[in-house]
Amino acid sequence: MTKTNPLLIVVLALGVFGIITTEMGIIGVLPQVAQKFNISTSEAGWLVSIFALVVALSGPFITLFSSGINRKFILLIAVLLFAISNVVYIFATSFNVMLAFRIIPALAHPAFFSVALVVAASLVSPEKSSQAVTKVFTGITAGFAFGVPLTSYLAERISVEVAFMFGAIISIIAFIGILIWLPSMPVQEKMTYGEQLRVLRKPALWLNIASVASLFAAMFSVYSYFAEYLGQVTQMNGSWVSIMLFIFGVVMILGNFIFGGFVQKNITLTTTLFPLIFLIIYVMLYFLGNHFIPMFALIFLWGIVHAGGLIIGQSWLIIESQSAPEFGNSLFVTFTNLGITIGTAVGGWFLVQWGVHQLVWCGIGFSILAFLLIIIRIKVYGKPTAKNLELYP
Repeated sequence: MTKTNPLLIVVLALGVFGIITTEMGIIGVLPQVAQKFNISTSEAGWLVSIFALVVALSGPFITLFSSGINRKFILLIAVLLFAISNVVYIFATSFNVMLAFRIIPALAHPAFFSVALVVAASLVSPEKSSQAVTKVFTGITAGFAFGVPLTSYLAERISVEVAFMFGAIISIIAFIGILIWLPSMPVQEKMTYGEQLRVLRKPALWLNIASVASLFAAMFSVYSYFAEYLGQVTQMNGSWVSIMLFIFGVVMILGNFIFGGFVQKNITLTTTLFPLIFLIIYVMLYFLGNHFIPMFALIFLWGIVHAGGLIIGQSWLIIESQSAPEFGNSLFVTFTNLGITIGTAVGGWFLVQWGVHQLVWCGIGFSILAFLLIIIRIKVYGKPTAKNLELYP
């Protein structure tokens, strides 16, 4: 095969970084957005929810319909939409306009992730494909580690418009790199829609889907209001919130490796215990949230555990969909985003009804639900293994 420009893998990772920064970076600037449009933080939280909801509803369909389209074209359109949306955020004078331009890039989100994984694997020899995929998806962790906190920092120190400009620039750079270095990649062999949809006949898959969606609802019902919680409960200013977001993201890198190892050793035990670990984290968060130093320390533990949800969720779903891996990955994107939508919406309701400190109980409730669904799946269909699973880094 022809030698691949190593920078192309970096560009694909940068595209993933830009998408995560746009999708999740909004979490760190919700207070500033709420102030700009004179709305409540819970109303601003719909910028998180609507993005995730659109991904959840459109993910499998977009992936199916785009499965025969030239992969270079899909990647270019996706990153271009993210760049344009960030530019619109800069100049938006209406919250509804901003909300609408959260919907548009969300439609491109699942296709980009599914295609980026396939492209990364195809650019190198088979024995190096998993390494290439791992490098591309480091963009996920980098987005949490650097994109989200940097967005928050720019909004606090300069303006929310500059924060969105950062997201636009990242996507533009990725667009130029893909345009220049990625060759045309028409699809040579396409699975039929029926072949891909056949995995949905498995009852065990639907229990896995329900447990993963509940798990992500548990994770994001609290994390979506991270900035608000630290500001109101822990009394941290905007600069400290940015630092906490940065620490949270950086330790997620460590969490990826820790939980990746756990999943490979014993996927059933790791998945079963994970929601219980999250429950403990939230109980500690509730009782220590008012105290600066303990909360500072807890952020490290919270970030490590939060990272585990990405690996555990993806591996738990792919167990039952390995016959159609691209479609299986789209299900992961879809139902994790559905969980994010539900978690953010219910978390916002908790925030309005009982205040930001009580938000933690929402996360505890979803953690218990995820645990019960995992137990039911194991009791009914037995214990799966992690053999031959392709995990996120």
